[in-house]
Amino acid sequence: MTPGWKTLTLLPAFALLPAFAASADPLQATQYGDFDRYVLALSWQTGFCQSQYDRNRDAPPECRLQKDVADKTSFLTVHGLWPGLPKSIAARGVDDRRWMRYGCATRPEPNMPEVRASRKCAAAETGLSLEMANKLNNVMPGSGGKSCLERYEYAKHGVCFGFDPDAYFGTMVRLNGEVRQSALGTFLADNYGKTVSRSDFDSAVAKSYGQEGVKAIKLTCNGNPAYLTEMQIAIKASAINAPLSEGSLLAQPHPGNCGQQFVIDQVGY
Repeated sequence: MTPGWKTLTLLPAFALLPAFAASADPLQATQYGDFDRYVLALSWQTGFCQSQYDRNRDAPPECRLQKDVADKTSFLTVHGLWPGLPKSIAARGVDDRRWMRYGCATRPEPNMPEVRASRKCAAAETGLSLEMANKLNNVMPGSGGKSCLERYEYAKHGVCFGFDPDAYFGTMVRLNGEVRQSALGTFLADNYGKTVSRSDFDSAVAKSYGQEGVKAIKLTCNGNPAYLTEMQIAIKASAINAPLSEGSLLAQPHPGNCGQQFVIDQVGY
């Protein structure tokens, strides 16, 4: 998008060192573990920030302070990791749409306190270790500070499963790093600020995760011309603790709304 009031500055080299390496215990649900998939939601952060501006919303601090960097893969950031609908909860009359809307607050179960997207910081602290919080801050710009995205995500999608917070967020950090380092991450970086075709995007996905992996990714775009804001990757629950591969992914029911061409947005409004 056209640069506006935002100043484009390059960070010093030491700030560009990989920050996504994480070690954590395997992710394991101790409650409601009878689900078949996770959805890893990754934002294209410049596009997300542009969408806030286009919708006349107050830009969160991480968007107001956003700067250009040499490593364009760093704009692929973590939104969340969402367990699918457990069979035991579906048996109580809950469908996928309701589950994705309410998560851990779904009635009749898990029926935990609902957290509002507009009041993320009202959610409880996650209990993350300082070490993991620092790692998460490098890949989830809305975590901590005044945005509290990690509190919202854990309250809605994590707490009712009994996930260890470090394992839950450590898995997000690891998976985000794997995608950044893949052919898909290279494709996004190489096409920063450019218009790409969905077929070329899909080719990068296939190079990373096989042809069947293409069906596992749902894309969200905004604006006209359309620009990428998010990708959602469906991962088998049984494969969540293994490196991403063609065999670990599951087909999505819909490819998303990005169409045949879209922009890999750059910093600036």
